[in-house]
Amino acid sequence: MKSVQSIPSKIYDLPQLLQEVKRWRVKNKKVVFTNGVFDILHEGHIASLSQAATHGDVLVIGLNSDASVKRLKGDSRPVNNQGARALILASLVMTDAVVIFDEDTPLNLIKAIMPEVLVKGGDYTVEQIAGAKEVIANGGQVILADMVEGISTTAIIEKMKTQ
Repeated sequence: MKSVQSIPSKIYDLPQLLQEVKRWRVKNKKVVFTNGVFDILHEGHIASLSQAATHGDVLVIGLNSDASVKRLKGDSRPVNNQGARALILASLVMTDAVVIFDEDTPLNLIKAIMPEVLVKGGDYTVEQIAGAKEVIANGGQVILADMVEGISTTAIIEKMKTQ
């Protein structure tokens, strides 16, 4: 059983993560990558991450930085800062690594890691997914995760405003 002290060791900067990916590949581990904001973690996130983890041996989560979230979602977001969001994701049993990225998409991160499997929510098409073309060209696969209907961080925030 992992101790609480071991959780931060799942949070990497890119150079550290690339070293870990090399170690995993030496051990013939299949790397799965997914990404998102994960601002208020909900059952839809858990379902998607759990599904993603079943497609390989290690799950790497790319996490939008606070600056990236503000550009994508507006000044009122994120609700939780990137450190808190990274810690929560790293605390999940299915998570092997969390890396924060500052760009609007994880394309550069995906190119650097080049996962065997790229997973994104089913509310996207393969053509809309950053890095899908590169992963497929490298012999990998892109998986669209099932969505939990009616659940989103935006909906949760709106519900809180009306309570």
